[in-house]
Amino acid sequence: MDNASELIEKLNLADETSRIEAKRGSAIDRSILETICAYANEPGLGGGYIVLGVEREDTSLFSSYKVVGLENIDKLQLDLATQCAASFNLPIRPEIEAELVAGKNVMKIFVGELPDAQKPVYFKNEGLPRGAYRRIGSSDQRCTEDDLIIFYNNHNESFDNSPVSGSSWEDVDEAALSLYRSLRANVNPYAEELSYGDEELLMALGCLHKGRNNVRLTYAGLLVFGNRQAQRRLLPAARVDYIRVPGNEWISDPETRFTTVDMRGPLLSLVARAHSAIADDLPRGFLLPEGEIQASSIGLPGRVLREAIVNSLMHRSYRVNQPIQIIRYGNRIEIRNPGFSLKPEEQLGEPGSQQRNPYIAAIFHETNLAETKGSGIRTMRKLMELAGMVPPTFESDHSNNQFTARLLLHHFLNEEDLTWLSRFDTMGLNDSQKRALIFVREAGAIDNATYRQLNARIYLRLA
Repeated sequence: MDNASELIEKLNLADETSRIEAKRGSAIDRSILETICAYANEPGLGGGYIVLGVEREDTSLFSSYKVVGLENIDKLQLDLATQCAASFNLPIRPEIEAELVAGKNVMKIFVGELPDAQKPVYFKNEGLPRGAYRRIGSSDQRCTEDDLIIFYNNHNESFDNSPVSGSSWEDVDEAALSLYRSLRANVNPYAEELSYGDEELLMALGCLHKGRNNVRLTYAGLLVFGNRQAQRRLLPAARVDYIRVPGNEWISDPETRFTTVDMRGPLLSLVARAHSAIADDLPRGFLLPEGEIQASSIGLPGRVLREAIVNSLMHRSYRVNQPIQIIRYGNRIEIRNPGFSLKPEEQLGEPGSQQRNPYIAAIFHETNLAETKGSGIRTMRKLMELAGMVPPTFESDHSNNQFTARLLLHHFLNEEDLTWLSRFDTMGLNDSQKRALIFVREAGAIDNATYRQLNARIYLRLA
């Protein structure tokens, strides 16, 4: 277990993370208790640290942390233990230690992750889901109904397996059924379900509910096998909007209108349509001089683009009446889908997955449109690395219920961009910081999670 000095050193190297939080800590306030609740709840995190008596300085290009110390540290420890025992639906017992750092008192708090049977812990005066918190990146976020899926693991009653009111067998697209059979046969020509009739097949895939007097498609059935007319009638926002934006900023010139292509239809065919629309738009690019942070190849790997599209269709929240947006800027592609990641950002790319739509996901995996469970993002990162390009970055915005994947096209950098980077030479920046500056220039902003994703190898050595 790290001591307070080691935790402060990590803060200065990598800023706040999912497992380290720094606070001034002059009193035990609500924000400290929210972090404790989030650490106790977050699945697979293993708990986390809070360091009190530390303050962030933002006077330089890259922020740092200084020790400011604590007064009345004995009272603070007593207040913390008392509130942790009384504020939640069950007592939380953090490990609390007072230490001297640079001659000043600081407090190190370790909050362990609770056993699954005791989750979610929540503020007892608020109830569920709003009274519970999760640790999302370096922030504490209120829980939503989607979060409760993770805690209770109730996949048998998933949203994509529930029937769609007003749907019927007439809404099935026969071409989508044929496409599924063809894709599945390519993977396993002896798959048992290929011998089923169409109705039996959809029932086996969790795409059809058959009652005494009616047959209704589930959300998975309507999305994967429904025709466009039925999708427009029953799920009008379940579409993909491909938006071409001039320049590198969102509507940077109000006199120049962006163009939009709306796409809807069975998900299996929608992957190819969206991929083709974007790929046809990409210029060839050109080679840059050799260098660690510059691209050494031309062309965005097609498999990376396809995997990003598949992830958005497979993992988006279909409870939200909002389309997926694929935005083509001059220097990057952003894919935004409703629904934050059920998997913590720092675990993206690791084996295993948290599935919001398990029946849709199963169909994508069985037809090889998606990578093996949990490996899609890892594959994207590896392919971009092999192409000499900056790795894809992912932003899971819990508060706005949105997930964004960004693919930067850095081999389209011109001499002006490289000249801009050279102005920072006197600052002695390392490659990680240069990479971050390039990202800021291209995307307009950067957060802690994105910085760590851009420099994943270095960050892993510090963890």
